[in-house]
Amino acid sequence: MRFIEPMLLLRTEKPEGPDFQFEIKFDGYRALALKSGAKVQLRSRNDNDFSVRYPGIVKALAPMPDETVIKGEVVALDKDGRPWFNTLQNYGSEGAPLHSYIFDLLILEGRDVMGEPLVNRRELLEEHVLPRVASRSGIPPCWRRNWRT
Repeated sequence: MRFIEPMLLLRTEKPEGPDFQFEIKFDGYRALALKSGAKVQLRSRNDNDFSVRYPGIVKALAPMPDETVIKGEVVALDKDGRPWFNTLQNYGSEGAPLHSYIFDLLILEGRDVMGEPLVNRRELLEEHVLPRVASRSGIPPCWRRNWRT
């Protein structure tokens, strides 16, 4: 499977109209998970290998469909379940639980879905990926908003 460079956050003007969505930005590491055959690779946004550093996340994502690429965030949680970036940076020396928040589906079973609307990709993610992955993975809430009201 090929590495797909993730889009970075951009500062923009508030969108107009009701046809947009927004999500929480978690304080973690952006990551792509690519599954081909029985192997899952976890890659940073700069294409560095996260698989060895976060083997628990790789294991949690192993049941996802073959030939699939998802985008998300690896996050360490404190005792109250809040993201804690310092703990993630020092992971291994501290025993905080890791969690992967999956927020986009790029390729599903070999089919490139990046050209489809986000609403459709999230539905595919919820239907085909989330039911298969371990409980340490989830999808963040997504809100629709009309800023003029």
